[in-house]
Formats: sequence, C-alpha cells, structure tokens
Amino acid sequence: MDMRKLLKQAQEMQDKMQRELAETFAEASVGGGMVTVKIDGHRQLVAIKIDPEAVDPDDLGMLEDLVMAAVNEAARKMEDTLREKLGSMAVNMPSLM
Repeated sequence: MDMRKLLKQAQEMQDKMQRELAETFAEASVGGGMVTVKIDGHRQLVAIKIDPEAVDPDDLGMLEDLVMAAVNEAARKMEDTLREKLGSMAVNMPSLM
C-alpha cells in the first residue's frame, strides 16, 4: 500500500467534506418568526433576521432569549443534517469543520 496515495485520498475526502459543509445550511425561527437565524455546516452564524416588533427596549431579555433559542435550534438542526449527510464522523470530529 502506497502511503502517499492513502494520504492523498484522505486529503481529497477532507476537501470534499469542507465543500459540502460550506454548501449546507440550517435555519430556525422562534417566537412565531420574530427571530430567524441561519448557520452553515461549519456551525457559523451566517444570517439573522429580527422582526422590529421583537425589539422592546424595556425587555431586551426577551429578545436575547429568542436569539439564543434560535441559534441553539439551528445548531441542533445542523447536527442532525450533518449526521444524516456525512455520518457520525462529521459530528464527532469538529476539527475537520
């Protein structure tokens, strides 16, 4: 077995996984759509939309809770998506992402 060939195949697999992660997104809305977030396969927040009605200067805690809930839900959805798409290896090996 040629070690260089094996390493090249491993690198190609990692490159393919990185491309798939960049093209994979999860979105979550909470509070009846008051806060919506979108994350990518690298688990980076790429978009956030906040309905102006969700902004109450006297109750910023509610908005903070909505943002946190939306991000956590999107992260959970992404984990499920990655598990389905790439297998448990992708979820358990964050260094590849």
